[in-house]
Amino acid sequence: MAEGPTSTQPPSQPAAVPDSAPGRPDPDRRRTRRPGRKRWRRIAFIVLPILIIGGLLYYWFFMRPYESTDDAFIDTHVTPIAPRIAGQVTALLVQDNQAVQEGQVLLEIDPRDYEAKLAEARAGLVAARTRSQQADAQLVLDQARVVQAKANLASAETESERAQADLKRYQSLESPAVSRSQLDLATTQARSNAAAVEVARSLVRAAEAQVQLGSAAIQTAAAEVQGNEAAVRQAELTLSYTKLLAPKPGFVAHRTVEAGTYVQTGQELMALVPPRVWVTANFKETQLSRMRPGQPVTIHVDAYPGHKFRGHVDSIQRGSGAQFSLLPPENATGNYVKVVQRVPVKIVFDEEPNPRLPLGPGMSVEPSVNILAKPNPGRQEASR
Repeated sequence: MAEGPTSTQPPSQPAAVPDSAPGRPDPDRRRTRRPGRKRWRRIAFIVLPILIIGGLLYYWFFMRPYESTDDAFIDTHVTPIAPRIAGQVTALLVQDNQAVQEGQVLLEIDPRDYEAKLAEARAGLVAARTRSQQADAQLVLDQARVVQAKANLASAETESERAQADLKRYQSLESPAVSRSQLDLATTQARSNAAAVEVARSLVRAAEAQVQLGSAAIQTAAAEVQGNEAAVRQAELTLSYTKLLAPKPGFVAHRTVEAGTYVQTGQELMALVPPRVWVTANFKETQLSRMRPGQPVTIHVDAYPGHKFRGHVDSIQRGSGAQFSLLPPENATGNYVKVVQRVPVKIVFDEEPNPRLPLGPGMSVEPSVNILAKPNPGRQEASR
């Protein structure tokens, strides 16, 4: 039997698996991954210390020297404007947010009633001055009467002395030389002259008393004149109250009055905000250990985020804000829970008010006080 053809092909071997086949690690990839990890580790070892050192330096130079708070607001002395008299507003001369100067007329109240009272007071003053002049003239007349009464007294005393001398002369003569009727007549004349002297003395005393009454009347009239002059000044002052003037320069705010409104005495009609303001910052009491008046402050106003204002610490209130509130805490009763208190700190601006950046009471600010800076007393003196 013939044999079949013999196969010359070598025995089959397993097919070659490519290097990138799934499930088989790539030696080249292993060789490239390890150096990458080492590189990132080196970068981390270099960058992390730099970041830590940078953070520490930032804290040391930019955070540690400063104490800041967001519980701070613009503050100022707002002046309420109220009339001193009642009446109807006839003219309103200002608008909302208008700048006014000291002494500028804000509004006018109907002056007719007060003009009538002033005219009445002036008439009373004229009458009082007339009575005073009459009292002066009466005193002059009374003084002349005193002079006349004294002259009459002197004449009566002279006549009385002559009559007494005649009586004594008649009495010293012998009875045949002087008749009885002549002696009686001399006696009667002497008595009559003595009585006339007493009457003249009484008239002098009455005239002098009238002078005293005239002097008292002059004083009364002078007091009446002074009273009427005071009434005139009061009426003039009351009339001046019909024009409501600005007590100081500032800006009109919170206006609640219109022309034609009838206003009462003491009724708040508007408020006047002065241009000079400051910051009242409520710092925690734990932030005050190194804070001193005169230290510089950087002020960030929420309304102007791109602008920094410069200022300094003016003063620190002697007491927490809660202690001066409407209902101060009573820590002696009940269970006590310690709470960090807030203490108001007054911060004054070093810059003049900028009309392009208006600041008003109640605006939120964030001050940063440089507690490591040496206080400058000159800043406080300049701001006062």
